[in-house]
Amino acid sequence: MEKHLHIISFDVPYPANYGGASDVFYKLPAFQAQGIKVHFHCFDYGRGQQKALDQYCASVHYYQRTEGHKGFSSKLPYIVSSRINEELYQNLLQDNHPIFMEGVHCTYLLQDDRFKERACFVRLHNVEYQYYRDLYKNASSPIKKAYYWNESRLLKKYEANLAEKATFWGVKEADNDVYRHEFGCKNIEELSLYIPDWKLSAEEGIGSYCLYHGDLSVEANEKAATWLLEKVFKNLAIPFVIAGKNPSEKLRKLAYASKYSCLVGNPTEKEMQDMIAKAHIHLLPSYIKTGMKVKLLNALFNGRHVVVNEATIADSGLEPLCHIGTTANAFKDLIAQLYHQPFTEDEIRLRNKILVPRFNNEANAKKQIGWIWG
Repeated sequence: MEKHLHIISFDVPYPANYGGASDVFYKLPAFQAQGIKVHFHCFDYGRGQQKALDQYCASVHYYQRTEGHKGFSSKLPYIVSSRINEELYQNLLQDNHPIFMEGVHCTYLLQDDRFKERACFVRLHNVEYQYYRDLYKNASSPIKKAYYWNESRLLKKYEANLAEKATFWGVKEADNDVYRHEFGCKNIEELSLYIPDWKLSAEEGIGSYCLYHGDLSVEANEKAATWLLEKVFKNLAIPFVIAGKNPSEKLRKLAYASKYSCLVGNPTEKEMQDMIAKAHIHLLPSYIKTGMKVKLLNALFNGRHVVVNEATIADSGLEPLCHIGTTANAFKDLIAQLYHQPFTEDEIRLRNKILVPRFNNEANAKKQIGWIWG
């Protein structure tokens, strides 16, 4: 008997060029390979319709997100209220297939009695109230600070109310424990991130430079890159490359203020992967503790030494694969120690042992299918 599954995504997940989109998109070929007929529903707010989705799904539906003041609610988080859509609900009510929601963003239907008897599942990409609390702490604009603070406050209430209404899958046990202990959630399991078709390709030996990569239009990422330039590399005569999407002019100027640093804006996927492969040290400080970072996995699968702070690695189970520093001086010391230290076969073997069994799309899909259909 054919198995059909509705998946609702908070965004159009192609191109899969940021963490949340990557986890959503790479599920689709994994489910297709297991014979699942996916009916894909996604909210479009700028990415447009993508033919790449059609090859993996039985049907694809797009809905406009209600942006700006029309999407705001005094009682609901904006990420939820801006995705309430009756057309979506009518499409879902045409059958009785299980519904899988990508992110808290897409879960308003769990408040709707029409879906009370449906089998419903939610992927937690983060503990969202903690994610927005961290954004609040790291925002520089008073307007953004006020928005993030209010969103975090509303999300905490909303997530607590949500916790008994579906089965949840978090990306790491620490996030699941928040749902268990703070919100009393009883149906929650860890489900590793779905990733691109990465084979462990980290090379032995010595690379050419230090690298920070990420979406540079995200304020917390620009803050991390700025911290590295101003606090870590200020007096280091070691080449440092920053690469990522949509850097600000301010960050670009700062990167070129030293003869040892540079910035590569909007590299293609091929260019980014080439830079990751050629780097000797990956520097990935973060200000967000919740969730699992795809850029960290990219560096571990495809790069050499990885230096992180505690927020990047917190409760991920990947601590044995990284060098952890808590201060700018600790980062400097680790860079000095590692820059002339070859990356070894032993380190590759350890990554192979920890990463490959855990981040396996086929095993993930089989596990999810078992959970959904028993």
